[in-house]
Amino acid sequence: MRVLLVEDHKPLVRAVRQGLEEEGFAVDCAMDGEEADFKARTAEYDVIVLDLMLPKIDGLTLLQKWRKAGLKTHVLILTAKSGLDDKVKGLDLGADDYLAKPFQIEELLARIRALLRRKHETKDPILRIRDLQIDTSSHEVKRGGQQIHLTPREYALLEFLAYNRGKVVSRTKIWEHLYDEYDDNTSNVVDVYIRYLRSKIDKGFDPPLILTRWGEGYLLRGEDEP
Repeated sequence: MRVLLVEDHKPLVRAVRQGLEEEGFAVDCAMDGEEADFKARTAEYDVIVLDLMLPKIDGLTLLQKWRKAGLKTHVLILTAKSGLDDKVKGLDLGADDYLAKPFQIEELLARIRALLRRKHETKDPILRIRDLQIDTSSHEVKRGGQQIHLTPREYALLEFLAYNRGKVVSRTKIWEHLYDEYDDNTSNVVDVYIRYLRSKIDKGFDPPLILTRWGEGYLLRGEDEP
C-alpha cells in the first residue's frame, strides 16, 4: 500500500519512513504544504499521514481544500500532545484519525492498518479467501493450514490483491500502489512478482487463486469466481 507522509521535521521523516517501509509500505514524502497538495492531487494514496504545522500551507487548510475538492483518501493527522483544538478541528474538517506527538511507530502502523481496513469495509484483520488466510497485523500467510513465507514486496502484492479480491486490477494500478516515487522499476516488474507469488501461493494447491485476465491485469479469485 502507498502512503504519503507530510512532515517537515527531517529526523522524524527518516524514522517514520523507515518504519513504514519495513512494514512493506511504499512511502512518498512531502516537506511542506504546497508539495503535499501537489502530490495528493496527482497520485493515488491509500493513506495520508499529515502533520498540521507545515511551511507554506498548514495541515488544516490542506485538509479542508482536499475534502472540498472531493479527495476521499483516508487522512491521519499528527498533532501536538496538548493540541485538543487541532484534533477537534481536524476531525470536523474530515480527518479520519489523529495521533499525538511524540508517538511510537507501532501505534502509527496499527492506526494505518485500521484505516486500510476501513477503506475496504472490513473489521477483521485476517483476510480469508477460500483456504488462504492473510493476517494483516502480523503479515502471517497460510494456505490449507500451511504457513507460507513471503518477502515484504510479495506480501504487499498479495495483500493488495486480497483487498480487491474478485476484481481485476491492472499492472499500472498495482505498480502505483506498491512502488513509491523514488523507485525506478516499471509496471513490468509486477509480472515478475506475480510469478514469484504464484509459486508460493498456488503451487501444490487447488484451485489456483491468482488469475490472469489477458489485456486487463490480475485478480485474486473471489468466493464466486469459477
